[in-house]
Amino acid sequence: MSIITLTTDYGLKDHFVGALKGKILSEYPEATIIDISHDIDPFNTVEASYIIGASYASFPKGTVHLIGVDLEFNKENQHIVMQWNDHYFIAADNGILSMLSQKIVPQKIVAINIHDRLPNEASDLDVFVKVACHIAKGGLLNIIGKELKNIKQVVDLQAVIVNDGNSLKGYVIYIDHFGNVVTNISKKQFLEVAKGRPYEIVMRTKNIKTILPNYSAIASSEKYEIKNYEGEKLAIFNEAGFLEIAIFRSNPSKVGSANSLLGLNYRDVINIKFV
Repeated sequence: MSIITLTTDYGLKDHFVGALKGKILSEYPEATIIDISHDIDPFNTVEASYIIGASYASFPKGTVHLIGVDLEFNKENQHIVMQWNDHYFIAADNGILSMLSQKIVPQKIVAINIHDRLPNEASDLDVFVKVACHIAKGGLLNIIGKELKNIKQVVDLQAVIVNDGNSLKGYVIYIDHFGNVVTNISKKQFLEVAKGRPYEIVMRTKNIKTILPNYSAIASSEKYEIKNYEGEKLAIFNEAGFLEIAIFRSNPSKVGSANSLLGLNYRDVINIKFV
């Protein structure tokens, strides 16, 4: 089974997603196509990187991940393929893949160079489709690209250690369907800096002093039903391993969420202070 996943900012109103799948099936009818998300904020490479990083490991080794976000080929964005942790990622070199490569060194990276082998009217998406199908069929990377040693890094939104190791400074990188706010502070980084010290997550409103193991752990007293805790703010490390600020059982359309009630938005700073 050859799996090709799709992550784009195309939305579902227009024809783009359907046409993309049609192009893949025309090139490789045996492909299994899986949608990860088509609701990435337009051109938001950080959000795309988070979604890919949170989802790729659910797929078998050898899966091909096509990322259609800010993919236009130009003087600043070349097209690349990265073989990483036995998966293949096709994207523009716009920083999307750098968040992955911070964790594990890529096995191989190539700059795609097949553009002149396709018809003049071929789009950037056609290039990605051709490469995805080539890899899914078992094709080699050196057929479609020249090997690279480095890719473009995202440097403006990285969690960093500050105040002589007494604080972690991170950023909101994603807001999910429930209005939960995901930061780029990882559990691994937190544990390395915390070293068992007490801490406080500093926000615009009242701070949070405990990171819970799961959402329902907010119900700390046996005297009250879980329902009594609805609307309480909390922090956890989510299944992707990143610090998440949430409102217990929030409903963004009715009672609000961490995004709306706590006033936390994309790129906002989140600090964890250790004492």
